[in-house]
Amino acid sequence: MKCPKCGHEFEEEKTRGEAQKQGMVNKASKGKLMSRPAFGYKLENNKLVPAQNSEEVREIFEEFLNEKINLSQLSKKHNFSVNGLKKILTNFTYIGKIKFNNQVHDGNHESIVSSTLFNHVQNKLERLGIKI
Repeated sequence: MKCPKCGHEFEEEKTRGEAQKQGMVNKASKGKLMSRPAFGYKLENNKLVPAQNSEEVREIFEEFLNEKINLSQLSKKHNFSVNGLKKILTNFTYIGKIKFNNQVHDGNHESIVSSTLFNHVQNKLERLGIKI
């Protein structure tokens, strides 16, 4: 942008929102948490660590993949809404990743499920035509 008086070129200032978003993108790219901890995790010393209920997350993934159970039945069994269950089944946090701004970054936390199990679940969701 040019100064109307002297013609000097200035770089346009980022809006506060743009600067904040860039800061969050930088934080995510360093593997840092961008929101509250996902079910199955807790925060300790500003780091995600598996919580006592992390085993339930593994069970949800295994049951969905290996048992003849639909999302409605599985959500009732684990006391979640169907949408809440879908969020668990598609959350990259469980494989040690951080997703922000449609980009996936390596996280600084322990995974709860293997990437193989996670990918098989994604394939099954897609095969069943379940939209997230």
